Amino acid sequence: MASKQPVSSAPGKRAGKKGKLIPDSRIDFSDIPESTDAELRRARRVGRPRTGQAKQLIAIRIAPGLLAEIRRRAARRSIPYQTLIREMLEKAATRAA
Repeated sequence: MASKQPVSSAPGKRAGKKGKLIPDSRIDFSDIPESTDAELRRARRVGRPRTGQAKQLIAIRIAPGLLAEIRRRAARRSIPYQTLIREMLEKAATRAA
């Protein structure tokens, strides 16, 4: 019996779209010049800025129909659906308090 691939694996889905993965040992790096000391001194961190207000990443399971409705509402407001979920949770939490 063949092993079943997880359906919810985001990295697996991305890898499938990009095509076949190549191991690092088969990549030719010889035409890439070494970084100079000056370049390394000018290098800066890339990514999200540290604001001190970082959110905690969680995973939840939501019914497909509910998620579709939340995504539609978020699209109407031109905001990411995760932001809408957070806003809805904040409202519900403050109302319940």
